[in-house]
Amino acid sequence: MIDLDETDRALLRALQQDATQSAGALGRALGLSQPAAWRRIRRLEEAGVIAGRRVVLDAERLGFGVTVFLGVKLATKGRVSLEDFERAVTAIPEVQTVEHILGLYDYRLRVVARDIADFERVLRRRVMTLPGVGSVEANVLLSEERRPGPL
Repeated sequence: MIDLDETDRALLRALQQDATQSAGALGRALGLSQPAAWRRIRRLEEAGVIAGRRVVLDAERLGFGVTVFLGVKLATKGRVSLEDFERAVTAIPEVQTVEHILGLYDYRLRVVARDIADFERVLRRRVMTLPGVGSVEANVLLSEERRPGPL
């Protein structure tokens, strides 16, 4: 845990809105010099508060018109089967997120595909053949109104 002051919080808010901003631009916006802003960013990165920066792509414009959330229940439970499943599922490029959850299912996967036929191929040939898979429930995303926002 790291102690954050109000300037750190303002810096994090600004970076969440636009991570491409330079340390100089961030410093000007927050009343800091460029070196001071850069030092704060480095400290937050080294502490693990800033875990990385990324570009968010529009899946639909790239030809991935279908997003499906899969609830996966494993047939067998045990440390080996969880690790085997996680290792195998993360190797599938269409699987965007893998979440180990508590509840009706053991895992929640976010899968993208070009269309329903492409999703069926991914489901049959890749997901259903994973080690330990017992049952799967699919929920097709119809629309996404809110994307993950700032913390």
